[in-house]
Amino acid sequence: MSGKMRNTAGEVPPEEGKVLLHVCCAPCSGAIVESLVRDGIRPVLFFSNSNIFPAAEFEKRYAEVLRYAALFGLEVVCDEYAPAAWLEAVKGLEDEPERGRRCSVCFRFRLERAAAYASEHGFSVLATTLASSRWKDLTQVDAAGEEACARYPGVTWWGRNWRKGGLQERRSAIIKEQQFYNQLYCGCPYSENYGISED
Repeated sequence: MSGKMRNTAGEVPPEEGKVLLHVCCAPCSGAIVESLVRDGIRPVLFFSNSNIFPAAEFEKRYAEVLRYAALFGLEVVCDEYAPAAWLEAVKGLEDEPERGRRCSVCFRFRLERAAAYASEHGFSVLATTLASSRWKDLTQVDAAGEEACARYPGVTWWGRNWRKGGLQERRSAIIKEQQFYNQLYCGCPYSENYGISED
């Protein structure tokens, strides 16, 4: 498979191969994971978020992803935590606003690592939970995913809009049902200044 698997609504599920789902946190992942499993897709969750500061925050979010994945018996892979490499990638963009150039670089940094893992471990489809939050720009996330997968032949970017089909409402409900730790910023030390909630 190659190219982008999507119809006009972006809802076409992968027809073959294993799915690697890049996850940023449990609140953003809840409804997406539930929906995929209900549709007969059992993704491997890839936690690659070197943007999260400090390390204690990274560990707290990772623990919540593990807790939720266990309910479905899903495998979780934790990528190397590389905050120094992330800081170097966004150097010079510290003062960019949310949804600015820093966010595009951040998305590419994380999704390229996910695409590399997918390529090395036999996954033919990559998706992400990054755009489930209303604070994220769907076009930015989609562009980053396409660019990441373009570097790895055989890995297809699944650019679905995970806010449609009742998933946004279900997302909020799951956060309450599971009593997820729900952070007040997306993770990076620059977004923290904006007090952005992931709910």
